[in-house]
Amino acid sequence: MSKKIADTVAELALPVIEELGFELWDTEFVKEAGSYYLRVYIDSPGIGIDDCEAVSRALESLLDEREHMFPGEGYTFEVSSAGAERALRRPSDFERFLGSLVEVKLYASKNGKREHIGKLAAYEGGNVTIDIDGETAEFAKSEVANVRLRLSP
Repeated sequence: MSKKIADTVAELALPVIEELGFELWDTEFVKEAGSYYLRVYIDSPGIGIDDCEAVSRALESLLDEREHMFPGEGYTFEVSSAGAERALRRPSDFERFLGSLVEVKLYASKNGKREHIGKLAAYEGGNVTIDIDGETAEFAKSEVANVRLRLSP
């Protein structure tokens, strides 16, 4: 259900966010410590808190009109920047950041580690390949918990 809500919010928010001159990076609807959170992540060069506030104001009334789609006693709504060390989720994210430094976190250890840092070399069907100091490391989709950009090794 949470994924469906996040996808619906993304569809509603996309035209509003684009009209304001930003890119919709991601949406999530999660339950944390007994409370629901709806998070919308936006991106743009030089994005700041004022930009997040402008998007939040633009989306609040749109979401209030559709309160019926949210379970329980409500939710906390947050708009944030995607961040410099953002998670890569969609194939287009991986394509956009080929050659960038990333951190691959695995569900289980491989070669004695659960975290591997290197330059993103390839992404195909969920499988991730990174270059670590000239050596290629490949990770199957089933092994990968998440992939994030890294600013430094």
